[in-house]
Amino acid sequence: MTAVNYETLYNERLNRYVTALRNGKADKVPVRPFAAEVTAIYSGMNCQDVTQDYNLAFEAMFRCCRDFDWDAVPANMVYVWSGVVQSAGIKYYALPGVQIPPTTGFQYLEPPEDEAYMREDEYDELIADPVGFLANRWMPRVTYTVKGPGEPNTYENNVTLLAGMAAMKNYFNAYGPHLARLKNETGTPSAICGILKAPFDILADKLRGYKSLCMDLFMRPKKVQAACEALAPHLLYMAKRTSDPSKQVPVGLWLHRGCVPFVSPAQFEKFYYPTLKYIIEELWKDGIQTLLYAEGEWNPNLKHIAQLPEKSIVYHVDRGDINEVDRAVGEKFCISGGIPNDLLALGKPDEVKEYVRKVIETVGRNGGYICDASAIMQDDTKPENLRAMGEAARQYGEY
Repeated sequence: MTAVNYETLYNERLNRYVTALRNGKADKVPVRPFAAEVTAIYSGMNCQDVTQDYNLAFEAMFRCCRDFDWDAVPANMVYVWSGVVQSAGIKYYALPGVQIPPTTGFQYLEPPEDEAYMREDEYDELIADPVGFLANRWMPRVTYTVKGPGEPNTYENNVTLLAGMAAMKNYFNAYGPHLARLKNETGTPSAICGILKAPFDILADKLRGYKSLCMDLFMRPKKVQAACEALAPHLLYMAKRTSDPSKQVPVGLWLHRGCVPFVSPAQFEKFYYPTLKYIIEELWKDGIQTLLYAEGEWNPNLKHIAQLPEKSIVYHVDRGDINEVDRAVGEKFCISGGIPNDLLALGKPDEVKEYVRKVIETVGRNGGYICDASAIMQDDTKPENLRAMGEAARQYGEY
């Protein structure tokens, strides 16, 4: 049996992936699964295992990269590591094996309307100093023991801050050896690099909560706009600082509350899009692509997406009609995703393969397409369907 040269394999896969990212035609369609808890199921683990112990999450991804023919993966798509959540005492996550069953993926807990982590009269404070607001107001409210300015300090406050910082440091420092192992022992590149969130989603997800922010759109629209504008430079800075130094793979950006039915297309244009566009354009000036992971139904906003600079983004399709996406933006941007998660969860391997074939022969016919599920694959994806998706891309995706 011929030994695998993982360095050669890595370079072949990276070239294939980057060519597609730039909307080009490589030798074949790249396979880039955003596989989360399904990696645990394949590896004989459960949601609690890979959420509580990031080393197990890394091991699950390694086993999948070893056993499947994938061109690129995120190093770990299990979004929450319980060690950070529990060390920092964060309130807004429900953890498998703690608040919810061990076989259920983590849950995000929306704050009650009357207990939003930013009050309706605090916009000016956020706008004046976003970092100061997060440290002085937000952090004490989203944790159980951190104290705010003017409150008596406690032992629990000090331990929480130290433990939270140590947990975060340990977690991020572990990525380097894990990525090296994926490269050197499986020949698999990293699919994304960097930290970014849309300003509007910071308000909706982390500060005001969705319902409270919806009221703000009508009661204090100028404050919402000003808050997004105040947050944007900080988010851009973080994206640049954490992006791929070689500028090959994109910064990941999961889009949340800008889609239908969360906000209307008119509200997207007014509140969501301006600062999103600013960040993407500024990143692209430095040659940094952004992966727009459009969770939900974003097709009503495609006319705005089409205005972004050519090749500045990779557009990931979830609920939208992928053929409509292709017609609207396929000439300018690489498209990824579009293989329905319900098909991967409930369908049969032959059905998955047929669906992949149709997508490749239409959207991927001229390159600029990356095969992946519509959304992050959690524990309901069948491993045999995950395998079928990759096999079909190899069978039908050669140019």
